[in-house]
Amino acid sequence: MHVLGKLERPLLAVAPWLLMISLLLRTWVVNSGFGNTSIDLRVYWTLAPHVLDGDLYDVVSPYSPPDFPLPFTYPPFGALVFLPMTWLFWGAAQWGFRVLSVLCLYWLVRTAVRAVAGEGWRTEPRLWRRRALLWTAVLLWMMPVFHTIEFGQINLVLAAVVLASLMARDDRVAGAGIGLASGVKLVPAISGLYFLATRRWAAAAWSLAVFAASALLGALVDLGQAGRYWFGLFGDAGRVGPVATAHNQSLRGALSRSLGHDVGLSWPWVLVAVPAVVVALLALRAAVRAGDALIGVVTVQFLGLLLSPISWDHHWVWVAPLLIWLAHRRIASWVRVTLLALWCPVMFLDVIAFQLDRQPTIWTISRPGWLSALGWAYPALALLTLLLVALPVLWADSRVVRPARSAA
Repeated sequence: MHVLGKLERPLLAVAPWLLMISLLLRTWVVNSGFGNTSIDLRVYWTLAPHVLDGDLYDVVSPYSPPDFPLPFTYPPFGALVFLPMTWLFWGAAQWGFRVLSVLCLYWLVRTAVRAVAGEGWRTEPRLWRRRALLWTAVLLWMMPVFHTIEFGQINLVLAAVVLASLMARDDRVAGAGIGLASGVKLVPAISGLYFLATRRWAAAAWSLAVFAASALLGALVDLGQAGRYWFGLFGDAGRVGPVATAHNQSLRGALSRSLGHDVGLSWPWVLVAVPAVVVALLALRAAVRAGDALIGVVTVQFLGLLLSPISWDHHWVWVAPLLIWLAHRRIASWVRVTLLALWCPVMFLDVIAFQLDRQPTIWTISRPGWLSALGWAYPALALLTLLLVALPVLWADSRVVRPARSAA
């Protein structure tokens, strides 16, 4: 921590300028490369109006790559949320969404920084606000964050809503935020596990009620397409995209690349997923016992990313609050050094692009041994992180995660 402090001091003095420089450079990179197409945002922008036409799941984006047709993969409520954006012309929608994503990154960082600061947020507000600006400048260069902005994905918006909701004291606000996020995209529903672990029963009930209301609203718009999604397309990973492409950093994707075929939910997946669930639950228990809300939230989100059939590399924006936790929380030095030394190269070097350049096609499942091993980068480090957080439960070692005041 002493070394990190020495590095941080001169940077905090110029944090606003560093953020401005990062924004300008990232804007230039995004606007001069592939990201200028905002390919995923075009799916939302072009297909969301079809929710009113009754053929939302019958069409694909006209801007799809030749080998990767892009349909709308979210529930009907998700299309309704995107609908107002489609009233804007494309340039306004594209740049408006980019600005929103950057603002949500800052809000995600600010919420995480405030969680690790505890009382320091009140006693040293200028210091911690500067840290929030500095972290935002740094994390703009984290690959999942950059690719989210480049592709026009919704990950930063959802992550900001989920983290702010789980940190909210009011159970109605907390539950409503998670229910809405889950209504747009199902993966945030894993957040309910955090409510159960912290015994926030009212928040869990509110999240279920709001999620049910979102599904009902989608059904009221068009019962047929809602039924088709929930009872037909729901769970069809192949419709979302190629399971084994290097973009997919879930357990299923990594296992499929290693074994040479889509493992689905077969025994190889079960053999890895069950221990992952056990370790994640132990890690969550350790976080709750230590009163550490931030690592508890990150633990739950990592479990969702590991178990989801498709977890694109840009879905892993949840590593951002983990890095903040590692840098500022009072934890064992060897845990901090180990995880930062492993996560930072993977997050700030484009290991996914390296793999994409060497796979025959996005639909080819089998990989050479060394390439399939590299394809485990995100899930393997997530499993290691969960294991290290769980150490107080496994070894009763209170030096790993020391008691801290919960930000919730």
